Amino acid sequence: MADSEDAPPAVHRRPPRPARGAAAAQGFAAALRRRLRSGAAVAARASFAADSGDESGPGEPSSSRRRDNSGGASSAAGGRAGAGDFSAFTFRAAAPVHRKAKESPLSSDAIFKQSHAGLFNLCIVVLVAVNSRLIIENLMKYGLLIRSGFWFNATSLRDWPLLMCCLSLPIFPLGAFAVEKLAFNNLISDPATTCFHILFTTFEIVYPVLVILKCDSAVLSGFVLMFIACIVWLKLVSFAHTNHDIRKLITSGKKVDNELTAAGIDNLQAPTLGSLTYFMMAPTLCYQPSYPRTPYVRKGWLVRQVILYLIFTGLQGFIIEQYINPIVVNSQHPLMGGLLNAVETVLKLSLPNVYLWLCMFYCLFHLWLNILAEILRFGDREFYKDWWNAKTIDEYWRKWNMPVHKWIVRHIYFPCMRNGISKEVAVFISFFVSAVLHELCVAVPCHILKFWAFLGIMLQIPLIILTSYLKNKFSDTMVGNMIFWFFFCIYGQPMCVLLYYHDVMNRTEKAK
Repeated sequence: MADSEDAPPAVHRRPPRPARGAAAAQGFAAALRRRLRSGAAVAARASFAADSGDESGPGEPSSSRRRDNSGGASSAAGGRAGAGDFSAFTFRAAAPVHRKAKESPLSSDAIFKQSHAGLFNLCIVVLVAVNSRLIIENLMKYGLLIRSGFWFNATSLRDWPLLMCCLSLPIFPLGAFAVEKLAFNNLISDPATTCFHILFTTFEIVYPVLVILKCDSAVLSGFVLMFIACIVWLKLVSFAHTNHDIRKLITSGKKVDNELTAAGIDNLQAPTLGSLTYFMMAPTLCYQPSYPRTPYVRKGWLVRQVILYLIFTGLQGFIIEQYINPIVVNSQHPLMGGLLNAVETVLKLSLPNVYLWLCMFYCLFHLWLNILAEILRFGDREFYKDWWNAKTIDEYWRKWNMPVHKWIVRHIYFPCMRNGISKEVAVFISFFVSAVLHELCVAVPCHILKFWAFLGIMLQIPLIILTSYLKNKFSDTMVGNMIFWFFFCIYGQPMCVLLYYHDVMNRTEKAK
């Protein structure tokens, strides 16, 4: 009490003004530091980095964050740390916007380093819009052209000789099996075995040709028969060639170049009726006594594949009847009309032909071969590779049809190389065999021999040289890919369709 009475009265003084200069900067920096620690400042920093297009902005710690994480030294430093703290610098007009060298997204150096999903979606939208207009225009002009007769009609009954021929084709594999059993038991010599196989394979391909030419069958029925006959012929050649090599390794004691694995030893055995039956049904053209197998059949997956196969088969019929047939019927012969008229017809036919070709690829190489493989539990299902990315014609042929490619490499290309034939001649022989088979599959059902399919395959050799030169000249170029798409889809296939159609029509009119 005495102390309070003796104390001098309190003096109310005005708070001192903040000193200018360093003290003011320290206070301002401390206030900004408190604000930038909040979540709103972090969100603003990220928003600024996104708006400015700086990908490294949000991930790089600011100078204040680095100082704050370093411990209490920066806080104890007081005014000196605050004087050099530029925490809000990214929000200022003085902040640098251009921090490093960058390429434009569509430049040649950066175009393949990012996603183009948006452009892909745009292409899909444009294709849907354009094709919707074409569908409406076609329906308004022709109406619905597809009928039930496309699948079966009264004229189909006249093709029963072709059906009987197809059902009798298994005779030739059984004959080849009998010959091999005699050869493995040393009952006939190796030259005699080769002669018997040549006779069987020759009769197997000539027999359907004679039946088709003798009967006035539909083109589609003849094509199916020749397609099956060519597959059987390829399988017979592989069966004979592979067993001939197995006999040489077993009976003559010839040493192989590399040490055999367990799977290789299992494949060095005489053929059985079961192995031949499985091979004739399996989705492969290369014979071996045993194949990799899957553990079980996926029934649900198999049902889905069958449904997709039926849907896309119907889609192919719709495209043929509704789009391709009217264009072809109303066209002129491409080699006899005017140049502009021929170009216009080919371009008009190219779009539905591309759709038909892609549907055919998906149905045959993906759905049908996978259905067979699933039923038979066939393990190796590499029926195709990414042929759509091929930069050369040679690369396309190595990826488009893997069963045929493996057959050609195994039974034509490598045997030619082992017998001293140059690589170029081996490639020519491979394409020649492929061209002959393509010509048989098309010319025989059409009952004409114009060699359009044969020339179409043999002309791939100059294109291989051209696209290989472009690939070596310009590294990582897509010019070869564009040439492939142009010659196969825009020009080549529509031209072949027009040529064969008009040749068939001319033959029919002359026959009448």
